[in-house]
Amino acid sequence: MNTRKALATRTSLTCLAALAIAGCAGNNSASKVDAPGVPATALTKTLDAGANALQSRPPIDELNAYLDGFHFYNGHPGAQMEAHHYCAILNEEVIQCVIYDGNVKDAKLMGVEYIISAGLFATLPTAEKALWHSHVHEVKSGQLIAPGIPAPAEHALMEKLVNTYGKTWHTWHTDLDKQLPLGVPQLMMGFTADGQIDPALVRERDKRFGVDSDSKKAARADIPAPAIDPGADAWSKGRVIQIQDPTGSRHAH
Repeated sequence: MNTRKALATRTSLTCLAALAIAGCAGNNSASKVDAPGVPATALTKTLDAGANALQSRPPIDELNAYLDGFHFYNGHPGAQMEAHHYCAILNEEVIQCVIYDGNVKDAKLMGVEYIISAGLFATLPTAEKALWHSHVHEVKSGQLIAPGIPAPAEHALMEKLVNTYGKTWHTWHTDLDKQLPLGVPQLMMGFTADGQIDPALVRERDKRFGVDSDSKKAARADIPAPAIDPGADAWSKGRVIQIQDPTGSRHAH
């Protein structure tokens, strides 16, 4: 990447915070889970308002970039779900995201994803690499989107993300647990080829956001597809790592 292009990319990433919040980037994907409990009392609401006014939340304030994509349970590619990522760009090589089942105020926290550069990924031990997935197909297919930001800024972000790897754990399996988070965390993966994801899942998401994944795929044709480290996407090579759930087979899929 030449100096001018690198500067443009960094500028676009810097602008993500304001653009993601100001753009039409949310409040169109309801949570599919109803948590039990009585409604918040007037006292609780007052305490919440006071905390909001008086307490600082530096880590939360840094969750500026919004990405929407899809995951599946490692070892069970048919168990698929949409994942709303709210991310903090720590530096040029590390991004951390919290993942929700929607983008409304009562969306349920599903898990976390850590995203690192290809350079950092190359330094990991072989056993560690097996926990991570590549982002090449997610970017090139148009499945991964950054809602609410201009197309040039999204394109610049995707140029960065195509060269990254993610490690994702879901702690609330909202496809199954419709009231409370049960069981143990599960390792999630990303899709690596056409024909793997349920097309209806993508169509429904695209309709909600007013986007077209096929058009995004065409627009991203100029983004070079880097070689994928053979240690990533271990599931596709027959090596599946998953935490066994001592509560039973509920999350075995």
